[in-house]
Order: sequence, then C-alpha cells, then structure tokens
Amino acid sequence: MWIRPQEILLANALWSVEQANPYFVLQKRKGKGLAGLLVGTLDSVLDSKAPLYRILHRVTDADTSYIVAISNCKREITSDWQWLEINLINTLSTFEDATEVTNFVKCKVESLVAQNIPEKPKEDVDSSDLQDANVKFHKLFSMPPEEKLVNYYSCSYWKGVPRQGWMYLSVNHICFYSFLMGKEAKFIVRWTDVTKLEWGNNRLFPDSIRVKTRKEKFEFSLFISSEETFQLMEQLANMAMNQLMSEEGFQEDRTLPTKTRKKATVKNYSLKRDLDARARSEAYRCNFNLPLNEKLDGEAKCTMWTPYNKQHVWGTIYISSGFICFASRVRCLVTIVIPMCEINIVEKIENSSNSVLPDAILLSTRGKSNFLFAQLTERDFMLERISDLLFKQPEFSRSPSQILAIPKSPSMTTPDADSLTPTVQVSFQPALSTLFAHQSSTKHAEKETEKLRLWEHHFSEYGRGVCMYRTHDLHQLILDGIPNALRSEIWMIYSGAIHEMTTNPKLYSTLVEKSSNMENFMTDEIERDLHRSLPEHPAFQSEIGIDALRRVLTAYAFKNPNIGYCQGINIVTSVLLLYLSEEETFWLLTAICERLLPDYYNNKVVGVQVDQDLPVPSCHQRVYAF
Repeated sequence: MWIRPQEILLANALWSVEQANPYFVLQKRKGKGLAGLLVGTLDSVLDSKAPLYRILHRVTDADTSYIVAISNCKREITSDWQWLEINLINTLSTFEDATEVTNFVKCKVESLVAQNIPEKPKEDVDSSDLQDANVKFHKLFSMPPEEKLVNYYSCSYWKGVPRQGWMYLSVNHICFYSFLMGKEAKFIVRWTDVTKLEWGNNRLFPDSIRVKTRKEKFEFSLFISSEETFQLMEQLANMAMNQLMSEEGFQEDRTLPTKTRKKATVKNYSLKRDLDARARSEAYRCNFNLPLNEKLDGEAKCTMWTPYNKQHVWGTIYISSGFICFASRVRCLVTIVIPMCEINIVEKIENSSNSVLPDAILLSTRGKSNFLFAQLTERDFMLERISDLLFKQPEFSRSPSQILAIPKSPSMTTPDADSLTPTVQVSFQPALSTLFAHQSSTKHAEKETEKLRLWEHHFSEYGRGVCMYRTHDLHQLILDGIPNALRSEIWMIYSGAIHEMTTNPKLYSTLVEKSSNMENFMTDEIERDLHRSLPEHPAFQSEIGIDALRRVLTAYAFKNPNIGYCQGINIVTSVLLLYLSEEETFWLLTAICERLLPDYYNNKVVGVQVDQDLPVPSCHQRVYAF
C-alpha cells in the first residue's frame, strides 16, 4: 500500500533487508530473539502496530530515507516492489542530481496515494483510532460485546518498577495493559470495587493518580493530561455507584445537540462525548438548581450589564431548552436565571462605529426587567438559537412570577377535567403558620422586622422574583436568616422547585386524587408517623395540619415509588408546611429528595451513612475557612 513519503533516520534499526537496488530497499520487521522482544515492547508502549513489510527510498550520499509503501502481506508488498522496478528504475537512472531523484520519487508516490486513498477528515481518523482501541480492549481483557470503551490513555503503572502501557476506561471497568521486554502485565478493576480516587504528586512524578480498592492500591503517572483523565475516572466511578444504588444499567443518550455553534456540526455519536455532555449538563443544573430534565444546549463568553452598580461584568451565558442563565467569571459575584417562559422579547442591538456594546442582545421579561448581554462572538447564531427555543416553548397556565404573586390563602382545588373525575373536593391549605399563630417574644419580632427591612431594601436595588440578580449580598442575607414572611418565596426560587411547579401545574391535585384511597405498607407507615411530626406545634395538633401532611406524604410516595416514604421525610415536610402552601411543599420536598439531597431519603440512606463517617472537626474547619 502506497503512503505519503515519511522521512526516517535509522533505516535498518529493527528491520532486515529482503531486496535492494540503488534507489529502493524492501525490508521485513524483525520478530525473533532480543530484537523481537524490543520490537514488541516498543509496539506496546507506543500503541503502534508496525507493518510487517515496508519499502524505503534511499537518498544517495545521505543518512536519511523515505518510507513509500507498507503492508502486512508479502504478495502486496512484492507487487509494489515490482511496479517500482518496472516503471521507475530506468527513469531515475537518467537523473544526475540525487535531489532531483528524491523529488521525483516523492512526487510520483504522492500522486499514487492521491489516486487510490481519499484523505479522511480528522474526526473520522479519531473515530477510527477509538474503534481500533475498542477492538484491542475487548480482545486483551476478554470483555463481553456490550461493555463500552469510553477512552484510553498512555501512562505508567508503578509496581516496584514503572511499567509503561495503556489505561482503558470503560463504563464498568478500569483496565491496564503493558508489554515490556517479553513480560506482560495487565489487570481489571470494577468501578464498584474502587473505594478512593486521588490525584496529586508522588515522590518521583507530579500529577499521579492513585486508585484504591478494599484489597489493592494502584498508582499511575506520566499522563499527557492527568486532569482530563482523573475527571473522567471520577465521573465513571460516581456513575457506577449511582447505578449500584438505583439498580439501573447505563443508558446512552443520543439526543445530544448536533450543532453546538455556528459552522460546527458533530457528525458521529461518541460515548466520550455523551459523558462529557452529561457532566456539563449536570454541572449546569447543579450551579443554577434547575430541573433534572434540563440539558445544556450551548454556552458563550460575554458581558452582562448590571444596573445596580452600572458595570459590565464578564462571565458566561448558558442556554438550555427552558432557561437562559449567566454566571460571572468571579465566583459568586452575580448570577441570574431566566426561564424561557418569562421572556417576552429578545432583540439584537445594532453595532455602530462608536458603540460601547458590540455584538449585544437585549432580553425583556414579563416582569418588565431588561437584561443586556454584549461581546458575543457568535451573536447572530445565539440569537437564532434562542428564538428557536422560544418558539418551541409549551404554553403554561402560570409563569413562575405569577405563581409567586398568588396570595397565600385557602382555596378549594380539584383536578381538571383532563384528569380523573374527582370523587371528593379537597381543601388545599396555605402556609400553616398563617392559620395557627405561634407566640414569639418581642425581641424576636423586632429582629424579624429588621431582617424584613433589609430584604425589602435589597429587592429595591437588585430586583425581586425568579429573575433577580443573585449576588454575594443576597447570599449573605440568606446566611443571616430569611424572615418568615419571605421563606416561601426564597426557598422556592433558590431550590428551583418553582420551575418544576410551573411545568407541572396539575400534577399535585391529580396525585392527591389518585392516592386518596391508596392503602399499603407505605400508607401504614405514614399514618404511624403523622402524630410524631412536630407534635408541640398547634398546627399539628389539629386535623387541618395532619390532613395536609398526610396528603403531601402520600402524593409523593405515589409519585416516586422508588423512594416512597422513609423516616425523616415527615419531619422535613411538617417544617415546610409551616411556611409554604401544600402544593409548594410537595414540589420543594420533590426537589430535596431528588435533586438537592438525592441519596438521603431512600431505602439505603447512603448520604446519611457517608456523612456519619465524615470527621466532624474537619468539616467544621472547612466550613469556617469557606
């Protein structure tokens, strides 16, 4: 097979000569004795499988040569050799200058390559490399066909002596293979057996990665990108633990966006790309407390105008199907969350010669707030993408701002006609603290009044509601304490529960209706714990509070049977009912159990067990340092 001429210096190292003439030499790879061991070691370390045969063009009076053909088949390489002898030898003998000979050979061989082998795009080459590695991975470690290779990295494994080889990371395993001077070293470790992952420096090499199981310890170094490798290993280990707890298998996500920026289309599905997209989406949801079904669509560097201090703040704008978010480059300086359903208008600010806001767009919301983003390098594409997402937005009966503006008073609520026909009418309660007065001291009342004044002043400067500017000052106000009158609003906004409540306007009433006659072991446990939930508070000495608590707990157990009901949920729910309405309590409980503390309230209570094993003094030191 003809290849583009490649220059080499050591033409005879590890190769034996089969045929030769004044211009070319046909060589065969050595494979026996000490030279064979060295060849195998180099192939393993460099992850290169050199061909068995090759043809070199020898440059007269020079130490360099050029590879012009390679093959693993003797018949094919012999055919190429004969072609050279028939078609080129006589022509080359007419040249007097060695440079002219070399240039002619290179030109002729490149023309043969261009005729026979179309050039592959880089993406296809990378995909082909991963496919080859996947075949090798399954062959070396006898993996079943359903085991998926994510990526592989060159590294050195330390066990007495360093062994240079390749680390293979799959969905369920971490594997290593090395072939050094005739000795083979390989091992397989399941992610579920890993107890600790560490990334740091050892005595000899920086940026080493240590993997610990219950019985063994593995140490790796000499990575090209140790940070990328460690992040992927950490993600795969966490994913394996989550699958172990949920008893669910890995599911590929092929719904990733095919176009992430202008003139950049992703052609091929890749498991590594899938996991990278999952990690970015998970970080996006975690940073802004968004629903679990939100997937990051794109992001871009830009500036945002902050009217409270009249400055342009550098940061990143994030776009998903339901939200536009912004986070400043300086941590906790300012963030915003804008639901798509709150946006009225998005428009482009035209550039001018003396414009101080190049490549800017303006967002206007239902609450008459304006957000100005500038210096967007791909503004037109960003604007087009936002417009497409706005066009696809479903119609909601209430927006988050409308929900927060509803007065908290008792209301008769029944399921809509779209749901099951109701058999009874249910009175959903507002915050129970509005119905059952709890005596407080004068000093406490004065503190509440002062905190409420500080919050009202903050709202007047930074805005109020879902689209408020979330700054360090707001974080400090939360740490100092939220007034009772504002707890419902702030808890719903900051937890992100308001968004799930907006997108599922009929769900709670429907669940209450469906679960009203449900009787099983979970309802029996709920009934036993109802009167143990804040029994000293007047609200839960009344059937009004007990009935509200029963409805919320039963509706959630019906919604999420994987969690159902476990001890501790009743205490959390009873506290929430004091400050939130029934429906708000249901959605905030959902956010706590499924997003904010996903491993706390379930049958295995893994989160609680992990926290019990943490050294408390160390935690306190970290919190105080933060």
